[in-house]
Amino acid sequence: MSLVNSLNPGLRILGVDPGLQITGYAVVEVGPRGPLVCEAGIIRSTESRQTADMAQRVRTVYNGIEEVIVQLHPQVVVVEQLYAHYEHPRTAILMAHARGVVFLAGAQHDLPVISYNATRIKKTVTGNGRASKDQVQRTIQRELGLAQLPEPPDVADALAAALCHYYLQKLPA
Repeated sequence: MSLVNSLNPGLRILGVDPGLQITGYAVVEVGPRGPLVCEAGIIRSTESRQTADMAQRVRTVYNGIEEVIVQLHPQVVVVEQLYAHYEHPRTAILMAHARGVVFLAGAQHDLPVISYNATRIKKTVTGNGRASKDQVQRTIQRELGLAQLPEPPDVADALAAALCHYYLQKLPA
């Protein structure tokens, strides 16, 4: 399903920065003057990394994303692609658990789930594929007209994913 040229007012994009400790999320709605933030926040695992049961952490992410979908009715979910550094394969494996439940929640609501790699998101939003967290936060603040920097950075990353999709779909086919 292509969303190209279907950026009609009212389209809601759910951006997700998946993580097992903190998952950032943001719902951006396409308005007549561009994207507007409906809601943004974090889903936080209540258990520490050392004591947390993996099943409970994954369930927390799933329940949080499910709640956002049910309450805010996005039409598309955008999630950052998995990045695996050969020196830290365990991190990629853990992140895959969080991404998996985001995909599941989207699929259960018949929503397309689209992935962009982090470099593409940063390049599209800031103009620099290697932008720092601070650069991303400041760009998001400026682009969306926010009074304050989006905090924590997980929220800024979720907003960046949603904005990336907005900008890429706005381009002519």
